[in-house]
Amino acid sequence: MNKLNINQNVVESCRKYAKIIANDVQSFIDQHTTVSVERATLRLLGVDGTDEFQVPLPNRIVDDIVKNGNISLGVSTYLASALKGSGLNLSDFLNAYKNEEVNVCGHEILDKDATFNILNPYYDSSLKRILANKAQRTDFLTKYSREKTDIYVIVATGNIDEDVIQAVSAAEAGADIIAVIRSTGQSLLDYVPYGKTTEGFGGTFATQENFKIMRKALDEVSFKLGRYIYLVNYASGLCMPEIAAMGALERLDVLLNDSMYGIIFRDINMQRTFVDQYFSRLINAYAGIIINTGEDNYLTTSDAVEEAHTVTASQFINEAFAKKAHLPSKLMGLGHAFEIDPEVEDSFLLELSQAQLAREIFPDAPLKYMPPTKHINGNIFRAYQQNVMFNMVTTITGQSIHLLGMMTEAIHTPYLSDRYLAIKNAKMIQKSMKSLGDEISYKPEGIIQKRAVEVLNSAEKLLKQIAEDGMFNSLAKGVFAQTKRSEIGGKGLSGVFRKNKNYVNVVLEKMEESFNED
Repeated sequence: MNKLNINQNVVESCRKYAKIIANDVQSFIDQHTTVSVERATLRLLGVDGTDEFQVPLPNRIVDDIVKNGNISLGVSTYLASALKGSGLNLSDFLNAYKNEEVNVCGHEILDKDATFNILNPYYDSSLKRILANKAQRTDFLTKYSREKTDIYVIVATGNIDEDVIQAVSAAEAGADIIAVIRSTGQSLLDYVPYGKTTEGFGGTFATQENFKIMRKALDEVSFKLGRYIYLVNYASGLCMPEIAAMGALERLDVLLNDSMYGIIFRDINMQRTFVDQYFSRLINAYAGIIINTGEDNYLTTSDAVEEAHTVTASQFINEAFAKKAHLPSKLMGLGHAFEIDPEVEDSFLLELSQAQLAREIFPDAPLKYMPPTKHINGNIFRAYQQNVMFNMVTTITGQSIHLLGMMTEAIHTPYLSDRYLAIKNAKMIQKSMKSLGDEISYKPEGIIQKRAVEVLNSAEKLLKQIAEDGMFNSLAKGVFAQTKRSEIGGKGLSGVFRKNKNYVNVVLEKMEESFNED
């Protein structure tokens, strides 16, 4: 498929530069760990629950090691040494630890082989559970076929019980994917709230219990409808690897997991983010979870005509980082958005070109296409028109994950009726234009083809410049979303540590080993 007549040599050049960029950052990643990586490791070893002050045990243990031990050796080493030194199994040790009857530090430090031997039952249990979830998802998808394009709807009440009601209603109306929006600001919390929550703001807290509750509800409606309904949440922010671990344990299907979103839009330190995104994506690859990247956000702060090439460049970079974490193309839900001002002449053709470009460059990726938001002005009739055009481009270019636009965007959190109308709008376009993309070709040297060539060439130049300057320096210059970030600024830098030569992470190593065996 090459309707745009793009130069494949330029595409390969972009991938070459993106690989250089990712390799350079990976050398930093391989030498460092973070508190969130270590907490995620504890979660995947079976450490769960809170102490009497509602502090999550993974946080308390890691903070204890940072203060009283040497975190650069890894929590695996300390936990194994504490289990050996105390003579307790993990469950008994955690109960005693909560009551301050035992310590995680102060024991004889074990070597790597002993650490793996002692922790084997715990990581083996979690990894088997994740693989069983992956197999169960595969069974569902084999039993229940899916459309070419999945309709993606969000719920965001703040109350997980209310979310369930809205999610089931959306699925019954035709939605294929339900995303539970997180409570405002959760990405900046350096811990994961515990248990069921009913009082979020602008969304519902991402907790393992909430994941479990929504998964159960969506499984029930999936059986009822004969369609497997995907569950989405957000593996971004300061707890990126922990959310991925929780998602893998509770069979989430999609996680928003961009390699740079937190840096650019949440001012999370870039060192922290790059290390965290690797482990989180490795977990997702192991669990068969689709990632979604956040390139659509670039166009909320930048002009969608002038800065379209930054979206394409970022897609190449996200692909390169995903490959480093062993994610196959079928799990790379690279993002983009329908955000050109509709008052721009031929804006529909420019949007069509951009969407087709993404589809042709990444033919096997489940692309996530975002609706118009920036130029939605409160006029619900105009918003409905814009969403029709968005739905048309989605269908014509064969986008995979179609996040629905709402006519009440910029007015209020959508009602059930708003979502119902959005689903019916998208379904009508999908049906009435189902084969249009296969029937049409684009005028040689016309507006659509010329635009695609222009965007791709500009993306290549940007990627070349980033490869020369390095990713850290480029982000400091504000190459994406016109936002400058410092390598030593932002939130979470204090949680980054250089690995000791004797560092051990039993979960990370076992996951990497499984891919190397393949």
